[in-house]
Amino acid sequence: MSILVLFFVGSAVGVTTVLFGFGGGFVTVPIILFVDAARGPDALRIAIATSALVMLVNAVVATSATRRSILAHLRRRRSLFALLALGGAVGGVGALFVPDVVPRWGFVAYIGITVVDLLLRPGFLPRSGVTRRPKKAPDGRPLTDGWGIPIGGVASFLGVGGSVMTVPMMRRSGMDMSLATSLANPLTVAIAVPAMLVASVFGSSVASSPGLVGTVDVVSALALLAGAIPVIVLLRRRPPRIPDAVHSWAYLALLVVAATAVAVTG
Repeated sequence: MSILVLFFVGSAVGVTTVLFGFGGGFVTVPIILFVDAARGPDALRIAIATSALVMLVNAVVATSATRRSILAHLRRRRSLFALLALGGAVGGVGALFVPDVVPRWGFVAYIGITVVDLLLRPGFLPRSGVTRRPKKAPDGRPLTDGWGIPIGGVASFLGVGGSVMTVPMMRRSGMDMSLATSLANPLTVAIAVPAMLVASVFGSSVASSPGLVGTVDVVSALALLAGAIPVIVLLRRRPPRIPDAVHSWAYLALLVVAATAVAVTG
């Protein structure tokens, strides 16, 4: 796949980062799997690590361009961020040493389960004639601290990105899609930093070949980011107005596309 194609794919990743909170994980993993298919069993580990770098940079850019009034919803959530980071580190280590079939089909299975859950369990997809009213978790927060480690661990182990878990949870707390997806970006930063560090520092003992730093495909990551960052900045400055129902159904459709792409690539 040429650098130019990766650039345009990166532009699409920029759109998903802003509109759906996906910092690149669920899009980047299938793409890098295809790009690095010739590397054999290491391709999935490379895809997950490269995804962590793309997610991190995109999420940082998106977060820095988000209004402070929105980010205020995560004020005084240091414990949650710390536990997300811990989970991200644990999941990143696990992804290095398990057979590639585990995270590959785990990715497909997890997204499949998520899609079924979003379709069947109320709270994510809007129902006609029903006005969403904010609900709170037992401690008064949509995302309790205790979810930090499992969210961070699953996100970094499978490369799905934390937003696959955090957006539905915040959505069910009563948030509209625009707010939930905006808050997913700073939460993704907490997961992606340790996951990327683990892949960069320890990945070379698992997969080592030209173009890799640890298990990160740097050239592909830079091409994706070159396409994504301008789009993120533009859409954050001029956010499109999308009806909440359309927004939530589009989120669901993209999950299906991502799971299908990884299954076919496998």
